[in-house]
Amino acid sequence: MRPLCEFPSAFRKAVRYILTDIDDTLTTAGKLPGVAYCSLEKLQQSGRRVVPITGRPAGWCDHIARMWPVDGLVGENGAFYFYYDRAERRMIRRYSRSDAERRGDREKLDALAEIILQRVPGAAVASDQSYRVADLAIDFCEDVPALPFHQVQMIAAIFKQAGARAKISSIHVNGWFGDYDKLTMSKHLFLEVFGEDLHRIREQVVFVGDSPNDSPMFAFFPNAVGVANVRNFEDVLENRPAWVTTSEGGEGFAELAGALLET
Repeated sequence: MRPLCEFPSAFRKAVRYILTDIDDTLTTAGKLPGVAYCSLEKLQQSGRRVVPITGRPAGWCDHIARMWPVDGLVGENGAFYFYYDRAERRMIRRYSRSDAERRGDREKLDALAEIILQRVPGAAVASDQSYRVADLAIDFCEDVPALPFHQVQMIAAIFKQAGARAKISSIHVNGWFGDYDKLTMSKHLFLEVFGEDLHRIREQVVFVGDSPNDSPMFAFFPNAVGVANVRNFEDVLENRPAWVTTSEGGEGFAELAGALLET
């Protein structure tokens, strides 16, 4: 991972889309700092499109799509994208799994939640679970005392043993049934909303994140950026971002925004 200050100006000038994780990328210590929110707004006002790519739940994503300066978003680690058409005053929702599939998945995930809580003392179902439509989020440090990382890995292993996919974020382990992830749904959003083949334009896109569940995005985008706290996971990242900021969380995102806006 190279310092953001070495990100070539020519590459930065080519960026038309900014994709960003939310927790510990836009936020700092669980809060959305003004400097990060203002950076989203400035990037959008500059003519670039801004799309959060998050593990957070559908209920939050509906609010974000409507009220933040963004151009759609991917939620629950790729379970859906939401795009609010302001001209039509209409929310477009696109899911990876059908209603029937999600109902069946929920029964299996509820059973898994009981197993995880029994086998991993100190873990908890995430406080935002009631707003989710597709996955199960297990909290290991947001609203509970932080668990040792080997226990976090145990949670992910229990999901996988049950045939579910599992990704570790900076605060939750998210598990779900279905063959999708953040990158898969991002490709659908770009094609169906922006009319763009994401593979063909990936050098015009910057993704910024901070944790292991961002690894597929780090691998796909040649100019992916990690905020400084990505170094906390450096030893367990399957793929690393090309660039890293000097500041953590929302301040790191603002650092990236400033670098893009100055070109």
